[in-house]
Amino acid sequence: MDFKTHLFVSILFLCSVCLHANTLQTYIVQLHPQGVTSSSFATKPSWHLSFLQQTISSEEDASSRLLYSYHSAMEGFAAQLSESELESLQMLPDVIAIRPDHRLQIHTTYSYKFLGLNTASSDGAWHKSAFGRGTIIGVLDTGVWPESPSFNDRGMPPVPRKWRGICQEGQNFNSSNCNKKLIGARFFTEGHRVASVSSYSPDAGHEYVSPRDSHGHGTHTSSTAGGASVGMASVFGNAAGVARGMAPGAHVAVYKVCWLNGCYSSDILAAMDVAIRDGVDILSLSLGGFPIPLFDDSIAIGSFRAVEHGISVVCAAGNGGPIQSSVANEAPWIATIGASTLDRRFPGIVQMGNGKYLYGESMYPGNHLMRAGKALELVYVTSENSGSEYCFKGSLPRAIVRGKIVVCDRGVNGRAEKGEVVKEAGGAAMILANTEINLEENSVDVHLLPATLIGFKESVHLKAYINSTRRPTARIVFGGTVIGKSRAPAVAQFSARGPSYSNPSILKPDVIAPGVNIIAAWPQNLGPTGLPEDSRRVNFTIMSGTSMACPHASGIAALLRSAHPKWSPAAIKSAVMTTAEVTDHSGKPIMDGDKPAGVFAIGAGHVNPERAIDPGLIYDIRPEEYVTHLCSLGYTKSEILTITHRNISCREILQMNRGFNLNYPSISVTFKHGMRSKMIKRRVTNVGSPNSIYSLELMAPKEVKVKVKPQRLIFTDINQTLSYRVWFISRKRAGTAKMSFAQGQLTWVNSKNSLNRVKSPFSVTWK
Repeated sequence: MDFKTHLFVSILFLCSVCLHANTLQTYIVQLHPQGVTSSSFATKPSWHLSFLQQTISSEEDASSRLLYSYHSAMEGFAAQLSESELESLQMLPDVIAIRPDHRLQIHTTYSYKFLGLNTASSDGAWHKSAFGRGTIIGVLDTGVWPESPSFNDRGMPPVPRKWRGICQEGQNFNSSNCNKKLIGARFFTEGHRVASVSSYSPDAGHEYVSPRDSHGHGTHTSSTAGGASVGMASVFGNAAGVARGMAPGAHVAVYKVCWLNGCYSSDILAAMDVAIRDGVDILSLSLGGFPIPLFDDSIAIGSFRAVEHGISVVCAAGNGGPIQSSVANEAPWIATIGASTLDRRFPGIVQMGNGKYLYGESMYPGNHLMRAGKALELVYVTSENSGSEYCFKGSLPRAIVRGKIVVCDRGVNGRAEKGEVVKEAGGAAMILANTEINLEENSVDVHLLPATLIGFKESVHLKAYINSTRRPTARIVFGGTVIGKSRAPAVAQFSARGPSYSNPSILKPDVIAPGVNIIAAWPQNLGPTGLPEDSRRVNFTIMSGTSMACPHASGIAALLRSAHPKWSPAAIKSAVMTTAEVTDHSGKPIMDGDKPAGVFAIGAGHVNPERAIDPGLIYDIRPEEYVTHLCSLGYTKSEILTITHRNISCREILQMNRGFNLNYPSISVTFKHGMRSKMIKRRVTNVGSPNSIYSLELMAPKEVKVKVKPQRLIFTDINQTLSYRVWFISRKRAGTAKMSFAQGQLTWVNSKNSLNRVKSPFSVTWK
């Protein structure tokens, strides 16, 4: 859903900031973790400040330039610098990297049932994990609306003793807004504040300078991950039921890092820095940008330190799909989550004047025939320059659209915003038509007027009908909520795709989770569309995006953490990946549009929390193995120091780890020119029953011969680790044609418990 565009941050800006607004830029300065100059200072902040004092030549107080001092997620600081100061700072000892501040963007009543979670099952994942009790989920987003019933702490256990966080007070937010469910809340403004000086206006809107959420996105994601049970939840009667987060017994801590203009990496890194010290178990980030190298990626750098502290980091894959290699947040220590659909629909059928029907979807309130079944005239306004086909503000002539159903092409401006434009121009209803970009993707909205969204194929038929008659007419029939009548899950059209841009040796995304038309908590200062003109008020609304898929996986990670508190972040991710489903609820392959989904769309498959709680075997990874992996990819010593804060010799590491392969649950093989074979090693740890025997099932593409040794794994003890090797032998030459791909899967099946099927997808690429 689109960010509101009429908001502001009501902060009083220092005169010095205003004076330098045109010449200064925010940079993140990374220092050597064992800096030779640090011993002269009593505290880390004073050490960090000394670099600015050496660099800034004017009489200005250097502390006014220091935005953040980092020492958990990264050693270093964020500061405002001129170009000459930047050059001077780069020359100082212990400075290992300087990066400009990047701006990133933010990327339920039924989904827990769709995933098989059941309160009545005594041996199910919810009961085995005590609903996630004792686990703390840290959410980095737009804040939280604490009065939402999803954050009621009735029945919650006490705040864990390890918790060291706070409930930071601010505008319309005080310490009493936290409780045993919402145990912490903080906000981080410095990066946004200095970047937004030029756009500051006291009349711009209502952005709370506090953890309070004025956008809705953060309230929605945090309640999806760990929201309490709320009965009789619905959106104006649609999708009625009991709303629950994935881990309804978990504690939630909110870190507000996203503001008017987006989410700045300096603020994100500051939040991760504090969250590590606060004691979170899971970090959930429904935000990101385009894929960038790991040594330039603040989320990748901060999350590595989090993983070293035993914290699972779960991130949205991004909404750049279906473009190849659009997946973001692709570091191997991050769980990268794509989006899928549910089998819940909200029909909004268009009946055209020629008697034919077009399928659409809408959450416009009410199960009724528009205008008591009376057909209205259809109009599709096109012009060369006004953007009327997209229904831009001011582009629709009132004389043409008054009292009619207006067709608006999807794209450029927000979906619900188009409906507001139609309503302001006097239109009676709207049909939102997908273009070739969106195809059949069906993200619905709680529109301000009778409206429905139709797919691209349907829009072609609609426009052909409009052009075939002098007075086209139609009506919209709203069908309420329909469950179980459509194939699901399927890959969301917008979900970002692999292969990984910066690291194709790792298959990304890792898994997919529900991310289309997800209903979750919503602030009561906003209408369900998020538009300023929407005066309606609700406790829940509907949103789509990998932003919605991410907290589903974060909540599932919290369940696993509660059930298996000694598991590493890699073990938790392995359990989610190796138990993921590659078939939909009808038993047929998960679809990606009109074709079966590939591994670059679904990764290991669709999350299955009921099976993930007892995976049988896990692929574990120690933090130092990620360092060896980076060495094997050819990263330089300075780049690895930037990413991991470890000053190492790759030559020595690779000599001690000849033939190293990262023990990842999925496998990615690349054949470059002249290569014909490749061997991959993996090791698995038995977390199921002792005396277990696992046999191999192999599905290999015709282009590759695959051999696995051994083909049986015999475990005598719990936590015993065994290894196997896989040989991939190409049956075609690399370099003879354009890049091509193939995929397959190897599965270890427990001979005593057929539910323990430990799947590893693999991709093969010829360059």
